[in-house]
Amino acid sequence: MPAFDYPLEKLKTYQGQNPRPGDFDAFWDRALEEMRSVDAQPERIEAEFKTPVADCYHFRFTGVGGARVYAKLLVPKNAKPKSCPGLCIFHGYTGASGPWSDYLKWAASGFVVAALDCRGQAGLSEDPYSAKLSTLRGHIIRGLREGPEKLSYRAMFLDTAQLAGLVLDMPEVDPERVGALGGSQGGGLTLACASLEPRIARCAPMFPFLSDYYRVWQMDLAENAYQELRDFFRQQDPLHERESEIFHNLGYIDVQHLAPRIKAKTYMAITLMDKICPPSTQFAAYNKIEAEKDCAIFYDHGHEGLPTWTDKEYSFFADWVS
Repeated sequence: MPAFDYPLEKLKTYQGQNPRPGDFDAFWDRALEEMRSVDAQPERIEAEFKTPVADCYHFRFTGVGGARVYAKLLVPKNAKPKSCPGLCIFHGYTGASGPWSDYLKWAASGFVVAALDCRGQAGLSEDPYSAKLSTLRGHIIRGLREGPEKLSYRAMFLDTAQLAGLVLDMPEVDPERVGALGGSQGGGLTLACASLEPRIARCAPMFPFLSDYYRVWQMDLAENAYQELRDFFRQQDPLHERESEIFHNLGYIDVQHLAPRIKAKTYMAITLMDKICPPSTQFAAYNKIEAEKDCAIFYDHGHEGLPTWTDKEYSFFADWVS
């Protein structure tokens, strides 16, 4: 088959190239302590969208830095206490949670669904970050000049874990049956969520973004979703005098390094012709997952809708309500 990345046999053992900071675990342990210290003040407001299968709510909570973070929340009609499995769903880069109707198959099947809007993207979440760099895309590079605690994705990763914790505590939700899913950025956030909230029982990421930044750079694929990496060097460090420091700091928000923390049963879609999120970067994360796992390899597909994946994804969670 055609290939632009490593051969498949090498991909299956590839361990990534972006450096892992020596204090990586301590960094995220401190971040989680900060998240847990926040008074989330969750609120549900009845939505204008109506459906016979679920009650729909605008759901907001306070995240790190004081942001009011938004998610669409769908609760099956007449849900009994602790009777429903839960799903946290994450969207692609620069997007939003999308139409309510996108989640009806899950709600109709008995799932409580919480679909996050990422800060600073196309949805309704607040983004209190005071940017000192470009605000055109730029979420990967925001905070690189100020230090890892200021990285924008640090806050967004914590939002996923905080949302998951709130879903786990909802009166309708069985905390033994809560999962996460998403594609691209949503796939990266799914991995972050499952790593930072160990009570997540299953996760289904599709071609995850935010993995192995140095490999993306090495392959000359810092374009499209990763264009801001190229822009950063062109604008901020054209002589690459800080290259080692930059990729070291990006290591704090590299999901391949979070992957060993995952306890959830994992089913990942991996695309071998993906020039947005190269297959080696996907495998870098997948290979580090130590929990029970499996993957569906799409040999001829890139960063696109994948035939059969949504059915496979649904079946992965379906026994929770069968």
